[in-house]
Amino acid sequence: MDLALFVKALILGVVEGLTEFLPISSTGHLILAGDLLGFSDEKAKVFEIVIQTGAMLAIVWEYRLKFWRVVAGLASDRGSQRFALNLLVAFMPAAVLGLAFSKLIKAHLFHAVPVALAFIVGGFIILWVERSLRPRVRVERVDEMSWRDALKIGFAQAFALIPGTSRSGATIIGGMLFGLSRRAATEFSFFLAVPTLVAAGAYDFWKNRALFNASDVGLFAAGSVTAFVSAFLCVRWLLRYIATHDFTPFAWYRIAFGAAVLVTAYSGLVNWSAG
Repeated sequence: MDLALFVKALILGVVEGLTEFLPISSTGHLILAGDLLGFSDEKAKVFEIVIQTGAMLAIVWEYRLKFWRVVAGLASDRGSQRFALNLLVAFMPAAVLGLAFSKLIKAHLFHAVPVALAFIVGGFIILWVERSLRPRVRVERVDEMSWRDALKIGFAQAFALIPGTSRSGATIIGGMLFGLSRRAATEFSFFLAVPTLVAAGAYDFWKNRALFNASDVGLFAAGSVTAFVSAFLCVRWLLRYIATHDFTPFAWYRIAFGAAVLVTAYSGLVNWSAG
């Protein structure tokens, strides 16, 4: 494997792991990082989708006992059945809309400037929810959610089809808007990542399978392993963070980051090839 390409895979794996479960858009960061690294062709875009599986496995490992109890209880336990149904219901809106509009979105929005604008808009929405709206909490725990709660969060997740929006940000802030506690919204966002990222990765890999050969195994493995490790550390940190903090710092980060991309793009300080 080319050493430079290997290093790029490691860097993008870390970027993916550190941003997938924070409300700052992993896809947006990967698009911009890939552009800066010169790794933004069609194969790179599918690589970015596939390494999300590595990040997703960090959730499976962190909540392995929860997932095991759900799988073991599907046949007889109503709580496990409700949890599985909620994941399925929440997964469907993004799945249907993604299949319908993925080509259009990738053709027009997977570029630096649209991503930067989505960063900024998302940041102001987070500020609005945290500083002004402060919705009333009626669901303290994930297991208390109804299928209607799950459906609402599913439609919120669909907004993340716009790169730069953030899947985690859409589901967490959407969950809080619909009455979930900060922890319940965050954990359900984690759980919903499992079917969402598995489906997206499998679909894109199969659709673009002709682009790959055996020499890509090391590249994908490197990116996936670093994504797993960095995501695991990030999830542990985030669960501690939300116990005593809100998401306001992430909002300001999004606004500042998006503004910096716009300034560098329009001033010519950075040659965003995808811009």
